[in-house]
Amino acid sequence: MNKAKKTNLITDFQQKKGDTGSSEVQIAVLTERINELTTHMTANPHDFHSQRGLLKLVGQRRRLLAYLSKENAAKYNKLISKLGLRK
Repeated sequence: MNKAKKTNLITDFQQKKGDTGSSEVQIAVLTERINELTTHMTANPHDFHSQRGLLKLVGQRRRLLAYLSKENAAKYNKLISKLGLRK
């Protein structure tokens, strides 16, 4: 992911100006990284080091989504619909 793409994601999901660490921003950035690694893994199925990194990212996103669902269900539902998760 290049810097411009990451900046666009952050500005789309930030709560206020300068927000780069909220759960919504972190989940959006992780989702983009997961999507990119998933396409890499389809082309390179024997890249086990990247597979491990992908599984770690999925686990981290899962924990952040669980936290967000407990703290604010409305934000959670809005975020998963915007990102296209859990269809």
